[in-house]
Amino acid sequence: MNPILELWGAGTARTLRPIWMAEELGLPYELYPIGPRTGETQTEDYTSLNPKQKIPLLRYGNFLLSESLSICRYLQEISNSKLPFAPEDKELKAMEDQWCNFIYGELDETSLYVMRRHYDLKDIYGDAPEVVQSCREYFNRNLKVIEDTLSAQEAICGSDFSLADIILVTCLDWALAYKFELPVNTSEYHNKMIKREAYKKAVQINYK
Repeated sequence: MNPILELWGAGTARTLRPIWMAEELGLPYELYPIGPRTGETQTEDYTSLNPKQKIPLLRYGNFLLSESLSICRYLQEISNSKLPFAPEDKELKAMEDQWCNFIYGELDETSLYVMRRHYDLKDIYGDAPEVVQSCREYFNRNLKVIEDTLSAQEAICGSDFSLADIILVTCLDWALAYKFELPVNTSEYHNKMIKREAYKKAVQINYK
């Protein structure tokens, strides 16, 4: 008998990713919708699961895994589904990995998350308009790479919907919430991706 797949965390762009992936794969899971900065991640019980005191978190039997990108990859590994597309060719795998790292590193961590600290959470981290503006400029500069790529293909890694698209779309959602204006190709791509049934279901679950 397989253990119950548990996902911990809801309410953020990063927690949306594993929920969306699980829905795309048709994997049954139990969600514990704890939020960030609510005190729920600082409890003794949760800290024993994840000493980082962060969400999302996956538990599958005795296996514990944090970080949204790693969780999504693992969900693909334990699923028999062929959607989202998981490349087997070494070069395609490397390209997907390149895009995931670029999106996560440059759009999420370096731009949007720094903005979050001095935009949504300025009461904690301090009001820093210059930092926020710098992040906006950096995000837009890197978004041009995305825009140019999407001018020639339907998904960020090519023609097939993949993990990299889940990471990218959640960043674009986040950017729109922060009043970014998406360029033409990126906007068309985003509008198409958010029509996916698994995405719509995951959004309802994540932000309920």
